[in-house]
Amino acid sequence: MPARTFPGWLVAVVPVLAELVVGGYRIAGPSLWRDEAATISGAARPAGAILALTRNQDAVHGPYYLLLHPVILAGGISATVLRLPSLIAMCAAAGLTAVLGRRLARVSGLPAPSAVGLLAGLLLVSVPLTTRYAQEARPYALTSLCAVLASYLLVRAAASGRWPWWAGYAAAMALTGAFNLFAVLLAIAHGVSLLLARRPATANGGPDGTPPDGTPPAGPQAVLRPVPGSLARWLVSCVVAAVLLGPLAFYSLRQAGQLNWVTTPTPSTVATLARDFAGATLAIPVIVLLGWLGLLAGRGLRRGAGLSLAVVSLPWLVLPPVVLLAASFAHPVYVERYVVFCLPALSLLAAAGLVWLVVLAGRAAHGRGLTGRAATLASAAPSALLALVVLAAVAGPQVQIRAATARADNLRAVSAVVAAHERPGDAVVYLPWDTAVVGMAYPAPFRRLANIGLAQSPVASATLRGLPVPAGVLIARLRAVRRVWTVRWSHPLPGGGLTPAAAAEARAIGALRLVGRWRISSVILSLYAARR
Repeated sequence: MPARTFPGWLVAVVPVLAELVVGGYRIAGPSLWRDEAATISGAARPAGAILALTRNQDAVHGPYYLLLHPVILAGGISATVLRLPSLIAMCAAAGLTAVLGRRLARVSGLPAPSAVGLLAGLLLVSVPLTTRYAQEARPYALTSLCAVLASYLLVRAAASGRWPWWAGYAAAMALTGAFNLFAVLLAIAHGVSLLLARRPATANGGPDGTPPDGTPPAGPQAVLRPVPGSLARWLVSCVVAAVLLGPLAFYSLRQAGQLNWVTTPTPSTVATLARDFAGATLAIPVIVLLGWLGLLAGRGLRRGAGLSLAVVSLPWLVLPPVVLLAASFAHPVYVERYVVFCLPALSLLAAAGLVWLVVLAGRAAHGRGLTGRAATLASAAPSALLALVVLAAVAGPQVQIRAATARADNLRAVSAVVAAHERPGDAVVYLPWDTAVVGMAYPAPFRRLANIGLAQSPVASATLRGLPVPAGVLIARLRAVRRVWTVRWSHPLPGGGLTPAAAAEARAIGALRLVGRWRISSVILSLYAARR
């Protein structure tokens, strides 16, 4: 394959612009859902109230709420405004993935490293899961960006051994954990990469195979082995990041009960992860093939390969999901969005696989005696065909991810029903109380309803939903209203369900006359009136 080079800025800018178009298209199409409603509740309150909230609830998302707070102050709570930071973060992640891919391809001995980087960024853009989290007001796009940044800084720090790079790495890992505490598993993956990249002492070099003076390797095809002391510096950087994350980890562990809805993984859990990371079921065998070729590309995982693309990407891709899945058999903690930050690693491997396939096909073409344009076409055809297969496979899911009903909840439609049928004096009851987030995503019609179950507001109680009144008080209040709306989940989360008090409230409401009922995705909305 001819070694083509692209301007450095183009390698990064093209994926950024591609993600801006792909991720930005119909960004407000899908309805806000319950998690984004929680974002509104958490981030729309004053900064001091956000800190108070984190001491009681949702500490793990506290840094994200603080980041989004000025965004809401400036632009409001429309879906576009809320999701814009995630889109910007995913654009930056795509561009930085391309930059990282180019650097790793160069030190891995791959031809056309700029092409590898460009393809890595574009492959990340093509995955519907990337679009999903670019269009969601939650911290997972920011986690992905910080994970790519930390990986890039690791490579630079290990090559130079200079403390400023390691300080940057520590800061990036702290930010990664601040937006997703489970993402600190990336640091362990980086440690594994450093161990794999080491080489035993040689007669002419130090313990890693580097020159005794610690001079970093030079030249575009040089092996990038960590300079002596890299593991110690990595460990110090991880300790610094851990200290910075200490308060967040402390409060998050105290609130671990918030994960009581997570269930034990099943084989379908792994199948769903494979499908979503590949982009579509039909794309799985292609991505597996490309990923396998990426592991073999250039210096691959061979002994003495240094921090090659495969050595950096494989632990990053595999270790965090495997650890969370394994831990979930003892205490369920695995949720797919918690490992989205591993997706850039798969894009790097698949991009290397595409380029390496061109090399292998070129060798086969020359072995058959092909020359000139025929050899060029024969070299590029397999990679081009597989790339087209991937694009064709993800086209449908990319359309579906933008549908109005693409999220578990369609809270926009719920709000529309209330707006169309409410009357002055109507009340609302949330059964169970955690359904109160339904009224926070599109709050205008819900604000006109008397929330007769509310004892303390979210801000006053330093909680996401506020605190409910005792069942007896609610039942007494029901007697004073003529019409009441109820909000229920159609499928309560595991660990949820009605408490005895909520069951008593439900019986009291059931004694009223049913006026109408609407089932909208995950929500059952009912309207009752007093019997005459």
